[in-house]
Amino acid sequence: MFVVPGTAPSFGYQLTRDAAERVARNWWLLLLNGALLVVAGFLIFSIHWTVESLATFIGVLFIFQGISEALTTGIDARVSRLNVIAGLVSIAAGILLIAWPSPGLTALGIILGAWLVVAGTVAVSGALAASRMLPNWWLLLLLGLVEIALGVLAIANPGATLAALVTVGGIWAVAIGVTRIVLAFEVKRLPADVDAAWQSPSNGATGEPRTPRLAATGS
Repeated sequence: MFVVPGTAPSFGYQLTRDAAERVARNWWLLLLNGALLVVAGFLIFSIHWTVESLATFIGVLFIFQGISEALTTGIDARVSRLNVIAGLVSIAAGILLIAWPSPGLTALGIILGAWLVVAGTVAVSGALAASRMLPNWWLLLLLGLVEIALGVLAIANPGATLAALVTVGGIWAVAIGVTRIVLAFEVKRLPADVDAAWQSPSNGATGEPRTPRLAATGS
């Protein structure tokens, strides 16, 4: 979402500060996204769904996720363009689920599973790309792997039961939502962290900054 392989820059102060400010402007979007996903996750677990109503609800979530993704600013124009493409794919999947007349469990499972696998793969690649800039990059890696695992589970036996798909969708929404809420506050203070890295007394001898914290996330 913020960093992809091949876009991690060789940071000088001005570039680092500019990149940090661009990323930090996304904090409110991450916070809103995470809060709504947590609420959606609890709704998924608490409502007695039919296949059609669950498909519509997940479709709305996909559209919301796509809009949020498309509006997210990365560290450079390339990342922002990739975010727009990923967002449009998510929106298209959401529209497909909503417009599909009475989708069956198999169709719902395949679409949900495929989307989770793609989102998880993006999250894993972003976490690896930011591994030298983000102290808790392993958390993003773990969540990406969870998304992939949930997606594979949904695809492997898509027509199993409605309860199984409710479990997959609910776990995904709550887990990703909580993580994005945490990341929102890390992203908000990113410019201050960069300033602190450059002003640290330990940098006086070398003139080199400590590794700044740059947040990256997927889905």
